[in-house]
Amino acid sequence: MGRAAGGAHSRHRGAEVTDAPAPGAAMHALVRELYPICRSITGDGLRQTLARLGGDIPLVRHEVPTGTRVFDWTVPREWNIRDAYVKNPAGERVIDFRRHNLHVVNYSVPVHRTMTLAELRPHLHSLPDRPELIPYRTSYYKESWGFCLPHRQLEQLPDTGYEVCIDSTLEDGHLTYGECLVEGRTQEEVLISCHACHPSLADDNLSGLAVATFLAQHLAKQPRRYSYRFVFVPGTIGAITWLSRNEELTRNIRHGLVLTCIGDRASFTYKRSRRGNAAIDRAVEHVLSHADPGHKVVPFSPYGYDERQYCSPGFNLPVGCLMRSHHGQFPQYHTSADNLDFVTPQALAGAFDTLLSVFDVLEHDGHYLNLKPRCEPQLGQRGLYGATGGSGPKQVEMAMLWVLNFSDGEASLLDIAQRSGMPFAVVREAAALLERHDLLARAT
Repeated sequence: MGRAAGGAHSRHRGAEVTDAPAPGAAMHALVRELYPICRSITGDGLRQTLARLGGDIPLVRHEVPTGTRVFDWTVPREWNIRDAYVKNPAGERVIDFRRHNLHVVNYSVPVHRTMTLAELRPHLHSLPDRPELIPYRTSYYKESWGFCLPHRQLEQLPDTGYEVCIDSTLEDGHLTYGECLVEGRTQEEVLISCHACHPSLADDNLSGLAVATFLAQHLAKQPRRYSYRFVFVPGTIGAITWLSRNEELTRNIRHGLVLTCIGDRASFTYKRSRRGNAAIDRAVEHVLSHADPGHKVVPFSPYGYDERQYCSPGFNLPVGCLMRSHHGQFPQYHTSADNLDFVTPQALAGAFDTLLSVFDVLEHDGHYLNLKPRCEPQLGQRGLYGATGGSGPKQVEMAMLWVLNFSDGEASLLDIAQRSGMPFAVVREAAALLERHDLLARAT
């Protein structure tokens, strides 16, 4: 099972409700703090990142040894890097890992030799269509090495000799991941998953980590029906490893989301679960229909982030993926332009608020029975309807009529919200009012 280290508590309780605004500036500060760390799918950069998150939430860290079989995969050797550069004959670093983590192909094996530009050229990666940007490249499962640089700089390299050094190690060690369980009244769980392996990519990686961390803090102070399990894993191999070690636990997962690329200025994109009509799909789509007119909903596909592992046919969990810009479809993706300026406090705060609205739907959706189903009850005598007629019903009053008419034990509050076109929060408020006046009861 490997070693476990980090936070002393895996369960976090709380009952106080706070009305503090979404902490966009604080989330952006966390992104800024994590940005310089060179992360990968294994290694000390990943551990350092999880240790920082563990300072804010009770994070349990797990270490899984190299060589461990996880379904059809094997936990790889651990990679760490100290320094890397390409020097010209004058001893100047023309490519310098210390300036930007993306300058080195992630998981590069060690190398230290002198070579000509012709010998070096096959190991240099750039983007001719975006000549000012450094690309992000990896070599996780095929031993090789390389450097990344702006294409403009590549074209200007003199045809001379170069000292090439990558001071890295690739040896037996561990794969690390972290999880935090915010316990609710039941063992039924909402899974929130973020990949934590990308070096110096602010939107694709760090935005999800920051928002998830602040969600865990916030939810711990709220009354909850569900338990919320936050997992911070290296992409692909981390989710596969987590699933292989928690097959029994997955039976408790009722809803789930993968969070990525949620800190930029674009409208939201939601990728549905493999099921396509799971409660999480309907909840997210309903919230976005009221909160973000420019949002997009895309169908599930077996390509993308870790939703493809959670939704694989052996699990088929109800897990969707919430993004702003769609991965692979914006020019900053996997480049040095995915930086601290690309992510904004306002966008992070908007993602935080949107997710809380989604969780509110999950927490409070349910089926009800109209206790006076023969014609509509007289709401006015109960103080539930405007005393002056003729001006039309207010929104909550209209919502009460919808709730009463459709609370036959078949339609849920979310069904009623979708059919009426009203926000779930308004329908929920109407149901609470009716329940307090003995006109509505939760269906068993």
